[in-house]
Amino acid sequence: MPLEFLIPAFVTLLVVVDPIGLVPTFIGITNGLPQTARRSVALRACIIAAAVLAGSALIGDWLLRSLSITLPAFRIAGGLLLFSIASEMVFGVRIGRQTQEAEEALEEHVRNIAAFPLAIPLMAGPGAITATVLLAGRAGGDPLRLTLLLTVIAVVLALCLLTFALAGRIAKLLGVTGNIVLSRLLGVLLAALAVQYVIDGVRVALAG
Repeated sequence: MPLEFLIPAFVTLLVVVDPIGLVPTFIGITNGLPQTARRSVALRACIIAAAVLAGSALIGDWLLRSLSITLPAFRIAGGLLLFSIASEMVFGVRIGRQTQEAEEALEEHVRNIAAFPLAIPLMAGPGAITATVLLAGRAGGDPLRLTLLLTVIAVVLALCLLTFALAGRIAKLLGVTGNIVLSRLLGVLLAALAVQYVIDGVRVALAG
């Protein structure tokens, strides 16, 4: 059933990309820019991240085969990586690291903050790319599922664009406490999904 693939794919990418969690970072790296420039940065970042994730979905499986990496092995490794990200979210490490990366990028006078650090690695980072490749592997080459995955990528990045547009209001609404609580809850959910990826990888590897 498409829903059995669609819902986990949407939840996984939504949690990994974490549009609301990116709001403080977006505000920080665009601080001092005029409103039109902030909108331009948000749009370009979302387009770049969407292109990276779509490319991962379309050629990720081919790349694994070219490197002689089995999908179960990648599921286990990807699950462990996602679990690491989830633990950072639960213990509050990820937000601080994202902010630090953004500040370092500004100090180095990066020409295009839409590409770095916003699109890569904050939006389309290792966790999001790994999750996309894993989901593409679960699609099993089915055109319908791959189309659904690309649609999910587009929807999640559209949500990022929306949250960036409403960044100021969302930051005021959630406050520091609300953002921390939401990040912890999403981290626990991502941890459960990561463990499931590892279980699936081990099960297929043992069966093979």
